[in-house]
Amino acid sequence: MSGWYADPDIKIYNGVYWVYPTYSAPYNSQTYLDAFSSTDLVRWTKHSRVLDKANISWATRAIWAPSPIFRNNTYYLYFGANDIQNDSQMGGIGVSKSNHPAGPYVDAIGRPLIAKFINGAQPIDQNIFIDDDGQAYLYYGGWGHCNVVKVNSDMISLDTSSFKEITPSGYVEGALMFKRKGKYYLMWSEGGWTGPDYRVSYSIANSPLGPFPKLGTILSQNATLATGSGHNSVVNVPGTDDWYIVYHRRPLGATDGNHRELSLDRMSFNADGTIKPVEMTTQDNFCDGNALGWSTYGGAWSVTSERYATTQQPDAKALLNTNFSALAFEADVTPGASGDAGLMFRVSSPGSGLDAYKGYYAGLAAGSDRVVLGRANGGTWTELASAPVAIDANVTYNLKVVASGSRLSVYLNRSATPLVTATDATYASGALGLRAHDSAAAFDNVNVTQPPGATFYADGNYGGLGISLQPGGYTLAQLNAAGIPNDWMSSLRVPTGWTVQVFDDNDFAGTMWTFTSDTPLVPSAANDKMSSVRILAP
Repeated sequence: MSGWYADPDIKIYNGVYWVYPTYSAPYNSQTYLDAFSSTDLVRWTKHSRVLDKANISWATRAIWAPSPIFRNNTYYLYFGANDIQNDSQMGGIGVSKSNHPAGPYVDAIGRPLIAKFINGAQPIDQNIFIDDDGQAYLYYGGWGHCNVVKVNSDMISLDTSSFKEITPSGYVEGALMFKRKGKYYLMWSEGGWTGPDYRVSYSIANSPLGPFPKLGTILSQNATLATGSGHNSVVNVPGTDDWYIVYHRRPLGATDGNHRELSLDRMSFNADGTIKPVEMTTQDNFCDGNALGWSTYGGAWSVTSERYATTQQPDAKALLNTNFSALAFEADVTPGASGDAGLMFRVSSPGSGLDAYKGYYAGLAAGSDRVVLGRANGGTWTELASAPVAIDANVTYNLKVVASGSRLSVYLNRSATPLVTATDATYASGALGLRAHDSAAAFDNVNVTQPPGATFYADGNYGGLGISLQPGGYTLAQLNAAGIPNDWMSSLRVPTGWTVQVFDDNDFAGTMWTFTSDTPLVPSAANDKMSSVRILAP
């Protein structure tokens, strides 16, 4: 969705998904709310200014964190306004209504629904929830306090005797309630919203009133993709147990706190109902008609017919602001009649000239019928490997690169074995992107994930060189053969259901640390101590 947005809440109305976010801008510019609708969670239509301060007599600024619900044949939209700092200021939580999901929404009561600090909770970040018995609840609160209050059936008044503080450990803001299989899930955001450590934690209870003991954090920053991930909503696809988490995150390198973008990822559950850590992903099939997040370095790029295309240029590059080390990166590539087109990875120092970047490139050449893998170093090109294969112009091929440590592999059309391989340790990490060299080209279905296996990183937060290993036992000699030095690992990613046992000494001796989930920073006693490891898969 084009533009800077945050704090999304999602609902399904008549088979259509509706997302209502905060317009992410300085508070004095946050005077309206937009919405987005979709039938497939892929193609989104923007609905501008579904709520505007012109329709809310008491709201002047900082209109944020909308929460939608449908009842009484009416669409309600709860919102915060004015960012009040004490009880003497006008503002708080309001409620608006409309006869259509796209608005316009108008003030339902002519004043704030909650205008005071109760139990220390700033009246912001509201989330409306209706239980199976028909009772509605409003969860809300900033400044480290979370309240719940019963909402009357008219949806515009409260049972004022029912205010209850339910603040879980670590709570900052962004309360969210949903129900699954008879259990009540409270989610919230921790950390500072402008900082990199913004994150989502959760609790499970047997009652909508709690208690809500913290069970863990399921979404946090990812040094390969984004920081500041938080303030979320969730949605269940009707008739299934498929769930998605909708949230905002900040692109790598963004310094403006308001530069937040909407994101959607799958959310899964363990057999006991606990939530698995969310794998933050990046993919783009260009169905939204824009190239949000892509930066170009040479060439004319445009989104055309749901593909990202460039005209024939000496060198055309487009990069996503990512920083991957270990990766599985693929796209559907349609090369032109001359030159070549393909995937860039571990890229830094991009420029507009030929090979004016540092990083790796795997390309399809229709003119010479081959797949090439090489390394660029600021204008110097080194071919690492190539393979002859028939490549036809204007035909679409699935091209995939898997990079794990110094091992680089290129796959064509989802083959089980790589077509081209090379070993090169020049570049440890960097951005990923698309490139056309002396060729027109089109790209679609861009997707990047972690490579198969447990992945070990030299630095915390999945930074530095990353190397993936399959299940088995690895002595120090075997780790060295895979490219992992002694006493090196600081963070790791563990696939769901897997167990990684890290040993302080060679041959599975000494202190053992056990990891069963992604760990952005291992305990200090285990940092840079791995000399052997066992990886167990279900």
